[in-house]
Amino acid sequence: MTAQAPDQTTAPRMSAQDWGLLILLGAVWGGSYFFARIAVSQMQPLVLVMFRVSIAALALHLFLTIRGPSFRAALPLAGSFVVLALLNNVIPFSLIFMGQTQLGAGLASVLNATTPFWTALLANILTADERLTPAKLTGIAFGIAGTGVMIGPGVLSGFGGPLWAKVALIGGAISYGLAFIHGRRFRGVPPTIVATGQLTASSVIMIPLVLALYGPEDLSGFSGDIWSAVIGLAVLSTAFAYLIYFRILASAGATNASLVTFLNPVSAILLGSLFLGERLASFEIIGMVLIATGLIIIDGRLPARIR
Repeated sequence: MTAQAPDQTTAPRMSAQDWGLLILLGAVWGGSYFFARIAVSQMQPLVLVMFRVSIAALALHLFLTIRGPSFRAALPLAGSFVVLALLNNVIPFSLIFMGQTQLGAGLASVLNATTPFWTALLANILTADERLTPAKLTGIAFGIAGTGVMIGPGVLSGFGGPLWAKVALIGGAISYGLAFIHGRRFRGVPPTIVATGQLTASSVIMIPLVLALYGPEDLSGFSGDIWSAVIGLAVLSTAFAYLIYFRILASAGATNASLVTFLNPVSAILLGSLFLGERLASFEIIGMVLIATGLIIIDGRLPARIR
């Protein structure tokens, strides 16, 4: 099986199913900041990356064993999977987890929400069918502003963190943007194969690296709460999330798929309101409205009908 080249003539457009999957992915990924914040309180960032990708890879290999297709279909694409693993897992996970040791989850969410901007900019340079338009820039600006407003006072209090931590989060967002574009070459490959191949390559990179850098005492002795957070991060926010992610990427394109970073903080706040009894503040509702406005502008269909 070989990857199919993307259509270079028509820009991808989000269908109703794509939007539904994007919302689901935002809900799943919204919990990743919560899980990561718990885990890095005891676990070194690179160790967390290793456990996250390796446990997720094992879960997906088990899924393929039960449901198929055969993972042998991924072997001819091994080199491309290594590049995807570096851009989509190893580099951004490491940078984001290191940044989160010094920054609050609110500021981390806002910096990560710049991913669609970097993705749109890079796609405009590196692709022929995802051009940068005023509507995309306007929608992305609304999304980033809405994320900042929704996080509220927590963002301002988090701006006092070290510069290197902020640069690390932005570096992670740029790496994600490159990964969205590189992932386009896997159109025609089943999302289960792409997700498993990526996470397997990430595990092959991270396991020897972590074993060389850390001793046995750094890899064990964690509390049950930490392991619960790691498993939630690996199985739900990584293995399951990437099955959805690659399906959206194949059908809707890099820039549209990157819009999920606007939905991550929305889902995190809504989940806290639904399951933890946290009350929604007015600035959170305003931020969500701004994000929704940005997504409507990027989608383009409602503004076109109004015109």
